[in-house]
Parts: sequence; C-alpha cells; structure tokens
Amino acid sequence: MAEEDSREAIRVLQSLRGKICEAKNLLPYHLPNKMRDCFCTINLDQEEVFRTKVVEKSLSPFYNEDFFFEIPRTFQYLSFYIYDKSVLQRDIRIGKVSFKKEDLCRFTDKETWFSLQPVDSNSEVQGKVHLELKLNEVITDNGTMCQQLVVHIKECQGLPLVNGQSCDPYAAVSLVGPSRNDQKKTKVKKKTSNPQFNETFYFEVTRSSSYTKKSQFQVEEEDIEKLEIRIDLWNNGNLVQDAFLGEVKVPVKVLRSNTSSYEAWYWLQPRDNGSKSSKTEDLGSLRLNICYAEDHVLPSECYIPLRNLLLKSPDVQPISASAAFILGEVYRDKYDVVLPLVRLLLHHQKLVPFLAAVADLELKDTQEANTIFRGNSLATRCLDEMMKIVGKHYLKVTLKPILDEICDSPKPCEIDPIKLKEGDNVEIHKENLRYYVDKVFSAIICSSMSCPTLMSDVFYSLRQMATRRFPNDPHVQYSAVSSFVFLRFFAVAVVSPHSFHLRPHHPDNQTTRTLTLISKTIQTLGCWGSLSKSKLSSFKEAFMCEFFKTFQEEMYTVAVKKFLEEISSTESKEPSGMSEPVLLKEGEMLKRAQGRNRIGKKNFKKRWFCLTSRELAYHKHPEKEPVYSISIKNILAVERLDESSFNRKNMFQVIHTEKPLYVQANNCVEASEWIEILSRVSRCNHRRLSVYHPSAYLNGNWLCCKGNSENTLGCTQCTAGAPADIQLDIDGDRESEKIYFLFSMSMPKLQKMEEACGSIAVYQGPQKESDDCFHFTIEDSVETFKTLQQIKSIVQKLSEPHEKHRTKRSTSAKYGSEENPIVGKGS
Repeated sequence: MAEEDSREAIRVLQSLRGKICEAKNLLPYHLPNKMRDCFCTINLDQEEVFRTKVVEKSLSPFYNEDFFFEIPRTFQYLSFYIYDKSVLQRDIRIGKVSFKKEDLCRFTDKETWFSLQPVDSNSEVQGKVHLELKLNEVITDNGTMCQQLVVHIKECQGLPLVNGQSCDPYAAVSLVGPSRNDQKKTKVKKKTSNPQFNETFYFEVTRSSSYTKKSQFQVEEEDIEKLEIRIDLWNNGNLVQDAFLGEVKVPVKVLRSNTSSYEAWYWLQPRDNGSKSSKTEDLGSLRLNICYAEDHVLPSECYIPLRNLLLKSPDVQPISASAAFILGEVYRDKYDVVLPLVRLLLHHQKLVPFLAAVADLELKDTQEANTIFRGNSLATRCLDEMMKIVGKHYLKVTLKPILDEICDSPKPCEIDPIKLKEGDNVEIHKENLRYYVDKVFSAIICSSMSCPTLMSDVFYSLRQMATRRFPNDPHVQYSAVSSFVFLRFFAVAVVSPHSFHLRPHHPDNQTTRTLTLISKTIQTLGCWGSLSKSKLSSFKEAFMCEFFKTFQEEMYTVAVKKFLEEISSTESKEPSGMSEPVLLKEGEMLKRAQGRNRIGKKNFKKRWFCLTSRELAYHKHPEKEPVYSISIKNILAVERLDESSFNRKNMFQVIHTEKPLYVQANNCVEASEWIEILSRVSRCNHRRLSVYHPSAYLNGNWLCCKGNSENTLGCTQCTAGAPADIQLDIDGDRESEKIYFLFSMSMPKLQKMEEACGSIAVYQGPQKESDDCFHFTIEDSVETFKTLQQIKSIVQKLSEPHEKHRTKRSTSAKYGSEENPIVGKGS
C-alpha cells in the first residue's frame, strides 16, 4: 500500500510474504473415517486475497505454498482460514488464525504453529463508521428540563462484500442503559461498501426527580455512567436473514469533556459474544511463516548520499572495503538480505561489475577447481538473486510447457525399489522418467538464445576469471557457469516450480517426487557435461546410479558444453531469440460487455485475461483463442473506476483507442497488481492521456462530471509515475530505504568492524580466531574504516527525517480521525 504525505511526499508501502506450510489434527467429520478436502485462504479483514490448492482426504494437509504481495489498503486484521471444500453447498470454515496488524512484527520470518480458533459470523467484521454526538438541554411539553442526545451517523467505509457483491447496509442506532433500549434505524443503502447515511436521531436522556439545573451540558455522574450508544451495521437480506456486519459502542460519558459535540471514526467490532465459543473444542493447528514489512520511503533526494556510496562499490579497491560488500558481511547469516542490494545495483547498471569483483575475491580463496562457487558466499547469494529477478521470463519460456505436462498429466516415475508398490513396473517407470528428463534437458540446451543478456555477461566474466585462477584445468570454465545455471537455477526451478511462478500451487506428493528425480538427474547432467568425467559418485542412491548410466553418451557432454559456451558468450543474439512475446500476467476476472447500455449482473462475464509484452487479451477459456485484444501501444491510461459506477468493488478501466474496457478483479491486491503492471508496460506510449474520467459513461452521461459526450475531456488528473523497466520493475528509492534500515539495525556490528580495523592498523601480527577481526573480511583496514565512517554518517543523517516523520504521524493522526479510528469503546 502507498500512502502519500502531501507535505513530505513520504510513501508508506506495505508488503506481506511468507509460507502456508501445513495444518494438522483438523477436526474430523462425525461420520467414521471421514476425511476432509481442505484449502487455506489469506484474508485482509474479510477480503480474500490468496488461496491454496485443495488437499484431498486429509486431516493434516501439507500445502507448502509461498505468498508475496503488496498490500494496497489499510487493514485491521490479517487472517488465515481453513476451509472444507464442499461440492453441493458453500465451503465450510473449519477454523482461523487471526492477527492484529500491530502484532504482525512479532512473527517476522519464523515458522510457528498456531492453534485454530472457531469462526463465528458475529466475529467476522471489517470497516469503520463516522459518528457525531451532541448533548442538548431541551424543555419538554410539560415544562420540565431534560437532556437530549443527538446521534448523527454520517458514513461507513470498507464494509465487506456479501456473497462476492457489495452489501445493502443499514444501521441500527440504540441508546442502551440498565432499564432502556431505544432503537432507531437508518434507510438501507443499496449495493455499496461505503454508504453515506447522513441521518440524525434524537434520544431523551431521563433525569431523576432530584435534578437541579447545573451549568449547561453537564450530566449527573450516576446517569451518564450507565448509558451508551450502540451502532449495529447490518446487511439487508430481503428474503433471507439480515447479516451482521459489525458494531460500535460509545459511552455517553465521552460528552462530559466535549461541551459542544463529539465526533470520531470507529473501527467496527465483533459482538461481545462473537469470539466466544460454548465449547473449547480442539480444531487443529496451522504452521505459518509470516513476514510483514512497512517501508517509509523518503523523497528521492534524501537517498542520494547512500545511493552514491553503494553505486561506487564496484570501483572500490579492494572490493571488501566497499559499502555493498560490508552490507553482505554484517548479514552473512541472512540469505535474502542481499535482495535490495542486487535490485538497486541492477537498476543502475552496476551489478555486473560488482558481481565480477566479489566473485574474483572468492576465487582467490578457492583452492580446488571442483569446489568452485559451491559455498554460501556473498557472490553466490547475489548471483542467485540476480538469476531469480532477471531470469524469471527465461524460465517461463524454457520450462513452463514441459512442467505443465508433467504436473497436469503425471506418469508414474518412481524407481526406488523400496518405494515401489505392488504391481508397479519399474522398467516402465524408468522409461517415463527418461522421457521427462530428455524433454527437460532438450528444452534447456535449446534455450541459449532466450538467455537474458545480463546473465550472459555475468557468465562470461565467471568463465574468464575461473580460467585465470586455474589455468591448467580445461573444464573449470564450464563448471564455473554450470554451478549456477544448472545447480542453482534450472534444477531448483524444476523441483519447486511454484516458487518461480511456473505453477500456481505446490505439486502433489507423487508429482513432487517425479520432479525431484528429474532435478537430480539434470543437476548431474550439467556437471557431467561440464567436467567431462563421471559424476556417478554424486548419487547416494544405487538406483539413481543405475538410471544415470543410461545417459553416459558423448552427445550429452557435447550438448552441455555447447550450451554453456552459448550462454556465456558476449556475441549479440539473433533477433529471433527475442521475437516471442513474454507472458507478464494472467488470471480470471470479470469484464463488462462493451457497447451495451444496460446496467446489471448480466453485463459482466468471466474471462481469462493474458497480458504479454505485446498485448492485453481476454479469452472465454485459457486454452481458447482470444475473444478480444488490445495492443500495448494503443493503451492510453489505466486507472481505478469508482465503485459507484456499477456498485462493484476492485474495478479498473483500460482506456485505449476504442471504448474503455471495464474490469473487476477478485480482490484489492489483484486489482492493484493489474493496474500497476498495465501502467508500467504502457507508460512510454506517446499518446498517453493526462486526464481521465474516474466514473463510467452510462446512459449518455459521464457519472463523474455529467458530460454528455463520450468524447468529453477527462475531469481528473491521471495517476503520475516515473517510467520504469518493464521487465524488472525496480523502485530504487524503496530499495535504498530497505538498505538504510538494514544498516541502521546493524550498527553494533558496524562498530565491531570499525574496532577490528583499528586493531589491525595497530597490531600487524597474526590474527587469532577469537579476535573480532577474524569474523570479517578486511583486506585494507584503512579503506574499510573510511567506508564504515561514511556509512555511519549517512545512516545518522537519514535517521533524522525518519524520526520527524514518526513524530508527525503520531501527532497528526489524531486518535479517532479517519486515518486512526478508535478501537473498541470510546473513553
């Protein structure tokens, strides 16, 4: 999510990543031996944004599904629901694990078991309500003085969808006390999650006979302590029972210190008994890994000193004295910390020289050619991340077709005698496995023309450096490349296709076993060809050794060497290698039929959308020909569409040279992702619009500005954005912010490193393992010390605007404001 601070232009960006690992001991059916078909969802409040595959007939389903997405809106709760899939009726919610937003930091990047909690419809709420309360003194018909409570319910925001559609909400407003419950209701607002009520209700506050007039707007303590206003939000069910959407309770005593009126936003809450269960039944548990991040990105100019220091890293001599290398040193034990560094250097075309420098440093310490690039060093970590970022489309065009075949129509491939079942024919299994391995191998060695240029440049450097380091070994130039492209790229993608977005879900157990056997063979084929000597010893299992003997042919060695030479060549690739369009995103959404004036559900149809580097198209089914397509060069703008246009949430419009295409995504995350990537691929179009209509053109009028011509100029500025790399999509300022945060959290280690530099400068004797300096790579203590001083100075300067921003947020977002609603009862 991005929030804009208009005074400071500070962006607050939220993201969530992690893994849904597995569930265990789920509550069985009451029928004997009845298993469940279960899946798990991720919900922001009540909006589903992610769903796993269905694991059939299990009470301990294993999901192993990774997730990552930007969070495009505010939320109160993050919840994980376990469902039992039902064929004939609605899916049954077995239980949930729910976290308040402010508690998410406690579980950062740690796998933890959580007990499932019961799901009660009265506890499933989301949204906020805007209220204003007044207390007036009025004279009744019989001349006595009494207090009158005025309740103005203004609006609600973010109410949940009901059965996938915007709800028909109304509010019940009650004054509740020990002996009274006066209730009034608003009108029903049709098809909206953000109803504007603007209705006022009046309640008499009864006074005791001992009342004597005091100063205006003062109420006696014993009366006010017992009264509260309760707002209940409901969805009007028409022919079915109304559904509870949430409630707010506000003690009338809040008016004691507000002589004129009291106005505030409140988060809707569950009912008092909503989260309580009459039973303490054990519903099972769920193992999760959650990492929630919130980046407060300053204006770009704030990061110039840090960015410049990092970008000059490839030119620093020695490389171990550079800021980029020092970041890797202080976070040696955390593998993914190098990701923002890789992305920043990649964004500024500095990654290749940096990788060459750190790889060269690693080679100096490598004593044997057969162990080249096998450790978990800064060089290998950076190269792994680079291949994931740059090579994701390369993997898709190379492996996706064969992986789809393997996963969609799996053939039995088990060749382990211990795991074979009665009646299995091991020879047929070997034939099946050989068929799959040959198809994967062929796809890889024929893919060199699709290898990204940046990867080729890095592989070329690796070959040259390896040859210089081991001039008497003719095979090391190949193993330097194969240790990455086979072992750390293709083989890993084969065994975990879902992690590389090659498959939507983690494969089932049998398919995973098949992919593991294929991956092992591909790894060894890569090493076999590159080293030109038998690698049968790499297999621990005798059955794999026997299987691999069938591949001992010269053609495999020749093919691998040729492939490695081609992908590590600096020669220009033929244009035909990049002629195929790259698939960027696909998925099912609803589209409104174009050219119709009727408004209604029938006008929206499910379609399968595919975005490539050339066009946006939609199909009736994924395997069918496109029904309609829009060339990327004809897209003029991509913007959100007001909910009021069709009373539907998560809508956006693709404005092009014909009529706008109106699309409804399945959730807020999906809508943001489609808008972002469509905007990115079309951002450099010469005819892009500067203004647009945020609402639809219906019945001869634009709903936003009431213009009566379809050609009326837009009434709202288009969303601005700097051009970005279509393939890489890197926000340099956000990556700089992440690196600043990493440095700021490692100040104690930086201090130790600084002290180690001082020790080396004073004492030139041999280092002992107990010395602090032993834990760091310090080749030049003077240069390293200078860089450390610069890092500390930059971090300190960047801390000042961050602290100002934190202070301003805490003071400007008043408790009870729209940005910071009150939780629970007012006080």
